[in-house]
Amino acid sequence: MIDAYEDPGTPDCRGGGRYLWWLCTRQAGRSVAGALLASVWMGLLALTPYLLSRAIDDGLEPGDEAALVGWAAAMLGAGVFNAFLGVLRHRTMTKVRMDAHFRTVKVVVGQATRLGAALSRQVGAGEVVTIGVGDVQTIATSLTVVGPGVAGVLTYGVVAALLLSVSVQLSVVILLGVPVITVLLGPMMGRLQGAETEYRERQGVLTARIGDLAGGLRVLNGLGGKGLFADSFRRDSQELRAQGYRVGAVTSWIQSLGLGLPTVFLAVVTWLAARLAAQGSITIGELVSVYGYVAVLVMPVAFLIECGYQVSRGLVAARRVVRFLALEPLATDGAARDAPAEPSALLDPESGVRVAPGKLTALVGARPSDSAAVVDRLGRYAESAATWGGVRLDEIDLSQVRQRILVADNEADLFAGTLRDLVSGRRDHEEQAISRAVHAAVADDIVLGLPDGLDSAVDAQGRSLSGGQRQRVRLVRALLADPEVLLAVEPTSALDAHTEATVAARLRVARRGRTTVVTSTSPLMLDQVDTVSYLVDGKVAASGSHRELLDGEPEYRALVARDTDVEDAEDAENEEAVR
Repeated sequence: MIDAYEDPGTPDCRGGGRYLWWLCTRQAGRSVAGALLASVWMGLLALTPYLLSRAIDDGLEPGDEAALVGWAAAMLGAGVFNAFLGVLRHRTMTKVRMDAHFRTVKVVVGQATRLGAALSRQVGAGEVVTIGVGDVQTIATSLTVVGPGVAGVLTYGVVAALLLSVSVQLSVVILLGVPVITVLLGPMMGRLQGAETEYRERQGVLTARIGDLAGGLRVLNGLGGKGLFADSFRRDSQELRAQGYRVGAVTSWIQSLGLGLPTVFLAVVTWLAARLAAQGSITIGELVSVYGYVAVLVMPVAFLIECGYQVSRGLVAARRVVRFLALEPLATDGAARDAPAEPSALLDPESGVRVAPGKLTALVGARPSDSAAVVDRLGRYAESAATWGGVRLDEIDLSQVRQRILVADNEADLFAGTLRDLVSGRRDHEEQAISRAVHAAVADDIVLGLPDGLDSAVDAQGRSLSGGQRQRVRLVRALLADPEVLLAVEPTSALDAHTEATVAARLRVARRGRTTVVTSTSPLMLDQVDTVSYLVDGKVAASGSHRELLDGEPEYRALVARDTDVEDAEDAENEEAVR
């Protein structure tokens, strides 16, 4: 089975079926062993009725005690040996499924790591969770076809051949039975794939919404939108449930027919055999063996139907995995030019934003998405013609861009661990450097409030912290990284006015001489920046200092004043609460 540190190999992403075949070929020896053990195990089950017929015809009917004991001993030996084979078969197939499971997990995790920052821009969190929780297990289960599926086909042929020695008529009925069952179940398998695909898609969307609700519940409560989102979630969950019922309806028919048709099949063949025995065409021992053959045949036929059902679901899951594996990280286009040797200006032609080196610049817009889009282009997280020092960003080696330009998103992930590890990232930092970053982000109270300070454990996504604390922790991490260019998206949006004013003042000091861009509409932050770029419909409508734009741009003044009114209201509420 695949080792935790072993290379899982390069998956075949040309389709769901190709991916399932790749999983089999990556463990070819074990897959062949599983098919062989299952075939011998199921074949010996079919041999038992033959041994029983010989015991009746050669021993019981003529009264030959020695022959009866001999055939009975043969049946006992075959049963014991088959039990041993059953254990080996089950162990082997369990390893086949586990290998497929963990190998798929590894390639999915590897792909998620390879995509990096492009992951959240190309696929929702719900899709990744659905793949990791549901699709991986479905794919592993579908590989059952390697053992019992192959064995079912071979055993079906063996039983038909054995019946040929008893009656050609019975053998023909056996050979035609499974194709008839396939014709009846085939359309249902197609319907199952369609219903299962839609169910998985809805499940991924709903899973993503659950994550969004969990992460933004406090914000929704504050805005009074919890009921609205709860109603929306209720509708989506009901639609998912209805789709689940549709999947269940098709599945129930497949499983019912899978059990019922072989039983009807058994009754028809037994009836024909009884008529032949009554006519004297076959012996009593052969009649018993026919019943035994057909009774045994119920198992491989049921296995074939079950494997068809599992493979149909496995193909749906494999297509989702293949679609995820086909995603590509942000294109580098073979970029090999070096980044500017000295601090240089960043320019976004699409919006007209120019970021002067060594200055603190603010992007202000009525729509926060416009400012965030500019940051994505300047940070090379979106395709654009943005330049750095006159050179297109997409022509510069990506590793150099990532090393020198940092985009600090206000919703960036916070991984579980100690606060020290959380803010330090991949590098070790001196205690003084961490203290300076903590002080600049006004996060001293966070450190002092935790039982073990910087060595205190923090939950994943900082759920043990408040919204404002999480925002300051993210800012500490960004400042501690000390990039040449820092692009911060709404770094103070969740802070109260007093804390925000302090953060703005300290941020200016901490980043003096370093290129820094913030997106904000808060006058407390804007009053500290060197240059403000005012965006209207994603384009620069005016640039200058905060005071200049207040005097010369009525729309800018109205936008900033709106934030001022909100802050004054919050301060009034706080004062009223104190009274």
